[in-house]
Amino acid sequence: MKKLVILGGGTAGTMMAAKMRQQLDPWSWRIQVVDRDNRHLYQPGLLFLPFGTYTHRHLHKPRSRFMPDGVELVLGEVDRIEPEENRIRFADGTRLPYDQLIVATGSRIVPEETEGLTGEGWGRSAFDFYTVEGATALRDTLAGFRGGRVVVNLVDMPVKCPVAPLEFLFLADAFFTERGVRDDVELVYATSLDAAFTKKRCSDALTGLIESRGIELAPSFMLEKVDGENRVMHSYDDRTIDYDLLVSVPLHRGSPVIARSGLGDELDFVPTDRHTLRAEAWENVWVLGDATNLPSSKAGSVAHFQAEVLTENLLAAISGLEPPAAFDGHANCFIETGHGKAILIDFNYDTEPLPGRFPVPGVGPFTLLEESEANHWGKMAFRWAYWNLLLKGADLSSIGPSMSMAGKWS
Repeated sequence: MKKLVILGGGTAGTMMAAKMRQQLDPWSWRIQVVDRDNRHLYQPGLLFLPFGTYTHRHLHKPRSRFMPDGVELVLGEVDRIEPEENRIRFADGTRLPYDQLIVATGSRIVPEETEGLTGEGWGRSAFDFYTVEGATALRDTLAGFRGGRVVVNLVDMPVKCPVAPLEFLFLADAFFTERGVRDDVELVYATSLDAAFTKKRCSDALTGLIESRGIELAPSFMLEKVDGENRVMHSYDDRTIDYDLLVSVPLHRGSPVIARSGLGDELDFVPTDRHTLRAEAWENVWVLGDATNLPSSKAGSVAHFQAEVLTENLLAAISGLEPPAAFDGHANCFIETGHGKAILIDFNYDTEPLPGRFPVPGVGPFTLLEESEANHWGKMAFRWAYWNLLLKGADLSSIGPSMSMAGKWS
């Protein structure tokens, strides 16, 4: 019996386990998903935890609940991948062989790589919201915050969910407004980007929203170090920004497993063919989700679209054929803008977000590149769809893996 091993039981790995179990003969292929624990985290919910919209019970479920019949969940600390021997080595020395390997090890924040960030004030006046611990501590601090300068800082790209820093700002604006203290709070977005977002058309729309909400934009702020004692951020070009509360989107890296295996680039992301999703160095290793080095968003929707493409390509490779499907960088993101509204953007490697209606051309119910209440409810409904459809490998062919121009206009 041949073995398909999926390294990582997060969003991407769980979806692939469900899809491949539906496709592969269970008498010919054994499927194993490897992760360190049995706790699946709904990462998009971390954005809402600081504002009390979600609690911990909304964010966690057992990984085993989403493993289909015929898929084995293997729990253990992985030391490294040994691609020359077609096997994974665990920290206790045991080895797990594979015929085909899917790497879905995600990404992680490394705030300690920015001088001073995790020093004085970390967890008290400076926080992240990309971890459960950080988002929880930030929630407790925001509950008693009555005024001062709140700075959201994007240290550098790439990061998980690139729109999340902007969403945090918009939600903070609404949060402080609802509590009657918005006039006493100064909101600042200090970003390493030269604009609000990476895609110009979307960036222009978001810049207009930032200005209308009275948020200060500090572009091209390349953070060098943080003086936590005096609550000052220093950039490489000698600019400084003071803060009372710092919300950091720290540097990101790939998994330490990738680093120890020598399979990654300088940021520990796996060099991956941008269309086939095959690892550049190994014929029987495939990569998707945040683990890749692709110039696409590190977001759940991207992992979903990649999973559709990878399923087709992996089945072809198993049959001795060349991978036929091509991933085009498709990303689809709801951007929560606070006050019960959101924006939806749809784009890929080559095409900017455009206005229009989605998913039914001319009908919607969602509007593209435009604030609406329907988009907000689409964002909030995604949590149900995530647990009940996406992770279970449901057929969502109405939203194809490739970006469609239907319903969009220039």
